Amino acid sequence: MTSMTNEPHVAVFAFPFGTHAAPLLTIIRYLSKAAPNVHFSFFSTAESNTMIFSNSNNDAVKAYNVSDGVPDKYVFTGKHQEKIDLFMKAAPENFRKCMEAAVAETGRKVSCLVTDGFFWFAAEMAEEMGVPWVPFWTAGPNSLSTHVLTDFIRDKVGAGGIEGREEEPLAFIPGMSKLRLRDLPEGILVGNLNSIFSTMLHKMGQMLPQATAVFINSFEELDPTLTNDLNSKFKKFLNIGPFNLLSPLPPPSTPDANNCLSWLNDQKAESVAYISFGTAATPPPTEILAIAEALEASGVAFLWSLKDHLNVHLPKGFLDKTRACGMVVPWAPQLQILAHGAVGVFVTHCGWNSVLESIGGGVPMICRPFFGDQKLNACMVEDVWEIGVKIDGGVFTKNGLISSLDLVLSQEKGKKMRGEIRGLKGLAEKAVGPQGSSTENLKTLLSLVSRHKDIA
Repeated sequence: MTSMTNEPHVAVFAFPFGTHAAPLLTIIRYLSKAAPNVHFSFFSTAESNTMIFSNSNNDAVKAYNVSDGVPDKYVFTGKHQEKIDLFMKAAPENFRKCMEAAVAETGRKVSCLVTDGFFWFAAEMAEEMGVPWVPFWTAGPNSLSTHVLTDFIRDKVGAGGIEGREEEPLAFIPGMSKLRLRDLPEGILVGNLNSIFSTMLHKMGQMLPQATAVFINSFEELDPTLTNDLNSKFKKFLNIGPFNLLSPLPPPSTPDANNCLSWLNDQKAESVAYISFGTAATPPPTEILAIAEALEASGVAFLWSLKDHLNVHLPKGFLDKTRACGMVVPWAPQLQILAHGAVGVFVTHCGWNSVLESIGGGVPMICRPFFGDQKLNACMVEDVWEIGVKIDGGVFTKNGLISSLDLVLSQEKGKKMRGEIRGLKGLAEKAVGPQGSSTENLKTLLSLVSRHKDIA
């Protein structure tokens, strides 16, 4: 058996669904470069690891495959979120087993647990092991606040629910007085309160105050009131982003095979609508049709990231008719596109990473949220930060999108949004600069994960 050393060994538990594992790996790689003496073991499913480690052969972070929790010969029933349910039920035991293998292999006891915030059970594990628990919340401070305050919100609203009270302001949550009860994420007051996600987020909100530190991909200056409030609820609350501005813009993980950037070079400044809904959200066929009709009728130059199999929902002849002013591609290098001067508006699902990338590029948004924290993010974008607009009625219609495109690209209000988002971009760049708030918080995070584990 390998003899144990007390060199730091950080065990990282990733949530393998949606856009969770990749941002966590981004920050772990950043920390590993800054602390070469620390060994980082990164635990996720084989499928997730294959996807996010695919382009890094010489990685300082060691990937371990955790079982996906699906029993042998299991027959899927088609139940909503079935894979997540199976994974979470088996997760504590599966992570534990994998961690033991990594300890045996490296000869280093685990000295710190860094996990996705969803893994509330890691609080108990870390306590048993006598090591810090440092969870990562992959979304913004606003949604984090609602999950930490779930019991308080439920008590405040009472057993009667929100029917007839949807428009009541969230004045009792610091930093959210411009939002309404109806803007809260599902699973807090409405929807299935016993679903796997509702239960997981509720338990997470109860356990996070026990964490050594909670870190997020954001910057303090975006939400000073929320930051101060969460600082009072956690032992340490570390805004360490935006990740997309932490270092010089990396090359796209996949080459720009569709020549999006050279196409943008030929367009007028701030004239192009970039349309993308991330990896997990897909508009229904009727809305894909409405987007296409709006683009064709408005004549706005556009770059649309749309998976190939969804092209069947485009109107007949759309690609030929719009070839002169638009591009539809199956994948696009989003960071580089939003940083390009030709892009004037981002039509988005309002996932947190996309919101920060839009701020980093100084591009106002047209928001069509689908699930999770997206609705809350869209409300912050329109009502609080005033850097974009929600799509009228919550779904894409031809006329609704035409009017939103006109508002952002051509009207005075759009010009004001552009000014506001450029202001936030400046604050974000300052936060990740020398002596910036995120830079200082990163130093704190680094010192937490670099500590040695005393050998008993």
